[in-house]
Amino acid sequence: MAKCRYILERLESKKNAFRDYDFSQIESNALAAFFDLAQEFDGIEDFYCLCTAIPKAFFGLEARFYVMEPRMNGLALVAKTEECGPPLNTAPPSLLQPGERPYHTGSSSLVLTIRGKEFLIDQLPFKTKDNVLGLLEIYPDTDVDPHRELFFEKFANRIGFNIHNRFIVDKNIEHLKFIKSLVADIEHNIIVPNIVYKLFLRRLQGKITKNVEIEQSLHSLALDGSCDKDHMKQVLEALMDVNQGLTEEFENIDKHYRNMSLFLETLLRRSHFDQGRLTLRTTPCNIRRDVVQPQLERFVDQCREMGIAIDDKFGGLPSEEIISVVDIGLVAQVYANLFSNALKYTEEVVVSTGETKKYIAYGRETISDYFGSGKYGVKYNVFSTGPHIDPDEREKIFEEGYRGSNSVKRPGTGHGLAFVKNAVEIHGGVVGYEATQYGNNFYFVFPKDNDDMTRP
Repeated sequence: MAKCRYILERLESKKNAFRDYDFSQIESNALAAFFDLAQEFDGIEDFYCLCTAIPKAFFGLEARFYVMEPRMNGLALVAKTEECGPPLNTAPPSLLQPGERPYHTGSSSLVLTIRGKEFLIDQLPFKTKDNVLGLLEIYPDTDVDPHRELFFEKFANRIGFNIHNRFIVDKNIEHLKFIKSLVADIEHNIIVPNIVYKLFLRRLQGKITKNVEIEQSLHSLALDGSCDKDHMKQVLEALMDVNQGLTEEFENIDKHYRNMSLFLETLLRRSHFDQGRLTLRTTPCNIRRDVVQPQLERFVDQCREMGIAIDDKFGGLPSEEIISVVDIGLVAQVYANLFSNALKYTEEVVVSTGETKKYIAYGRETISDYFGSGKYGVKYNVFSTGPHIDPDEREKIFEEGYRGSNSVKRPGTGHGLAFVKNAVEIHGGVVGYEATQYGNNFYFVFPKDNDDMTRP
């Protein structure tokens, strides 16, 4: 009841305020049209245009709308009514700055600061100072008297409330998309690979069973007092074999544990959830030693069982310590996905010598001017032998959920390459596919800044 009473008091206050505003019919119509169309248009660009179109349609005034742009770390022009003037996505001129009140510039413009809701400002997907979300510039201001200026001030307030709500909705939608994608990442890179624990534990159980048998044999020898040297030799050899096997299984489990821990730490990083997207935590590393080799070791046994050779003799990944600055956990999962795909799709081919080959290769090379003049790129690749991907499918293979026609009888979700694309792009890189001699080459290219130095 108290809440209803408070709302009634606020409504009475608003009635008095509107009476004091004394908005004309055209001004009231302008606000009504704004509210109606703000709900009709779903796209944020349409909303931006609406904010500039109201002054134009109802009052014959031109307008420019600047909004906080996180990528520019400042305000950027997002809509305007005139074809001339500054292009979109440019920063406002220095004379346009946020202010406590509407103000007029020397160039005959009225400038209104767009602010958000103070108590929800920390929910925005970017940081802002003094709750500023944007600027609305209206010109010429020669016919804007104090009453019309008050109207535009209230209009700017309503833009602020609307745009703040839209930013929060868009942020929540992006968070939901991210969580859905993250669930797929966890399934693809954590849950499915974790099934290998069953294999390790089954083999470990076999070794323990064998150790129990040896224990019983030694116990029998101790009870009957016999000590046949040949028998004892066999028992000791069996014991050594079992202990070696236990050591190997311990190493397998330890490697898998460290790898899964790295992936879990990377995917469940708090900053991902705070920002609603994958975020980077970069560190200097040797990509070959710290990223490629640990991931390759996970697939060596499977490659051997499937008759797939691993060839890096011509791969270009140098043995010296090339230090790269990357997010080790994300790039490790990039290689895990590429090696996993290569394992599934590698097939035999006949090479120029007439021999039959079935292999995977990987490498690294520096490409001049890849990202523009003087901006080098570092290309990393994973190659596998087999028939080329259909030309009509090559543009789609990095899309979420897409699976090629050659994948019908193979397990998969169509998520692995989409993850690769996302992880590489947030490093500022690009991904790609090449149909090369004998097979398929998947690659990604990082800016040279990420591949910074060679240790002496």
